[in-house]
Amino acid sequence: MSEFKVSNLMTTPPPEFETELRRLVYETFAKLSIPYQRVDTDPGITMEDCQHIDAKIGCRIVKTLFLCNRQQTEFYLYVTTDDKPFVTREFCGALQIPRVSFASPDSLWNLTGVKVGATTILSAVLPSCKDVHLVMDKSVAESKDFACTDGTATCFVKISTADLLQKYLPSTNHTVTLI
Repeated sequence: MSEFKVSNLMTTPPPEFETELRRLVYETFAKLSIPYQRVDTDPGITMEDCQHIDAKIGCRIVKTLFLCNRQQTEFYLYVTTDDKPFVTREFCGALQIPRVSFASPDSLWNLTGVKVGATTILSAVLPSCKDVHLVMDKSVAESKDFACTDGTATCFVKISTADLLQKYLPSTNHTVTLI
């Protein structure tokens, strides 16, 4: 079996933007003077893949889940640590909302501009994501660095958590609920 490929760290945007989200992410970083590091990778889908990426990027990649209510009228991007199991009862209890489940791949694409395996809170920059609720585990918010996909399963970015919470997300007119 071949080894999982992870590039060296880079501080420039990718040469091509396959999606509108990816273009907007890097434009927003530039506009807000948010420094970042990124790595190009083989598709990072499994926990083992992410461990290779973590080692190169210097912090742990977050786990981001895209959830919805039964009626599929309320959607949530939930950012947590990769080692924390998702417990629906605890999530719903913390937000005082009815039961949620995983949203469909079509809803994921239509609202956040990503495919399964590339879910990211950076999608908040898209107009189609304006009504999606952003929820973050407190331990993620308290960490120094934040690493996630750039909207593709083959590129991961690291920025300071402070820049994410104090510059990037406020520029999208989103608020984040910490649980």
